[in-house]
Parts: sequence; structure tokens; C-alpha cells
Amino acid sequence: MNNEAPANAPRLIDGPDAAAATVLLAHGAGAPMDSPFMEAMASGLAQWGWRVVRFEFPYMARRRETGRRQGPDRMPLLLEAFRQQVRLEKTEQPGRPVFIGGKSMGGRVASLLVDEQAASGGVHGCLCLGYPFHPPGKPQQQRTEHLAALQTPTLILQGERDTFGRPEEVATYSLSPQVRLQWIPCGDHSFKPTRSSGLSEAENWATSVDCSHAFLTELLERISPEAH
Repeated sequence: MNNEAPANAPRLIDGPDAAAATVLLAHGAGAPMDSPFMEAMASGLAQWGWRVVRFEFPYMARRRETGRRQGPDRMPLLLEAFRQQVRLEKTEQPGRPVFIGGKSMGGRVASLLVDEQAASGGVHGCLCLGYPFHPPGKPQQQRTEHLAALQTPTLILQGERDTFGRPEEVATYSLSPQVRLQWIPCGDHSFKPTRSSGLSEAENWATSVDCSHAFLTELLERISPEAH
């Protein structure tokens, strides 16, 4: 199997060309960059004035071309695909600050890269939309070791009913002081609430966009107080 990430991965770009910063988002394991969830996050942040770039990992790009479902690529290829997208942003948009993140697996990959990318310059924070702390039903298989050592500001938005990490489980994890955790009321892994909550999916998505915007604005103001 080809272990190189293609440089021409599919991309979608929302938001004004003159935005002060770019938010580079990756999709989750099972749904593409144009899923309803990703559309809602991208369009919502774009309405706040962010330049939002979505891209697809190689396996999802192949699925789009062939129509055949397949599992995610191995982590080294996922990491390299994300690195290529960051390099592309730095080349095409020199000097524009970049924040990286994504849905579930995409956010996990971003969190594994963010310190490395921050050290090389240009990347200033990470946004995880439903973090897969562990596989559903397997709380002992934690994906949290690097989160204890993160040096770059990171926001994790997590549904209160998320089977990949519930509040009582996450409360026992050692997380870096740079990791900010915010719970989405009654939300599942994609922030969909229960009917009895009185909330709608659209409302929870809007809450997630607003929380993300506030976090990113705070970080951008640290970099350039007059930028946003």
C-alpha cells in the first residue's frame, strides 16, 4: 500500500478571503468532510469571519472516487496527510495564523500534531470536536497519554452522553493545563441531544460553533490583538 499522503487531497474552503486566521479541520473516521456535522461547523465558523479549510484523508478520498467503504489509514499516514495540509496552508497563506482540529479521529490526529506544528511556527491552537478518549465500551483503551503533556492551547468539545468519553470517565484522566474541556448539554458523539432535553441538534451545533469561535478569538488576540 502507498504510504505517502497525496498532496492533492480534496478540500473545501469557507469564509472570507481576508479572514485574520485559518481553521484547518479534518473529518472523523466514518463520515467525509461534507457531512452535515462538518458542514454546520465550517459554515458556522465562516459566518463568524474565519477562513475554514476542510480536507479528506487518503482513505476517504479513495472512498469518494471508488464508492467503496474502507477503514481509516494507519496513524502515520493520517499524520503525514495532516502535515501536508498545514504545509500547504503555510505556503499558500504565508503569515496567516493557523488553528488545526477536527471531528473525532480528525481532532485526535490534530492533537497529536499540534505541539510539533506550533514549535515550527504558524500553528497556534487545536480544536477537538468530540474527542475519542476510548473506543465505545472499552474504557480501558484510553487515547489520552499525549493529552497530559500538551503544550499548545486545545479545546475539547464533548457531548455529555458521548460513548467515547463520558464526564465521569474524563474526570479521572490527567489532562494538561493547556487542555480546556467544555461539555455540550445532553449531546452524543456528534452533539445530538435527547428529545427530553428540549434541545435540538441545530442548537447544540450552534453552541459548539459559538464555543469554538470564543476559544479561537481568545487565542488570536494573544497573537495579534488588533487582528480580530
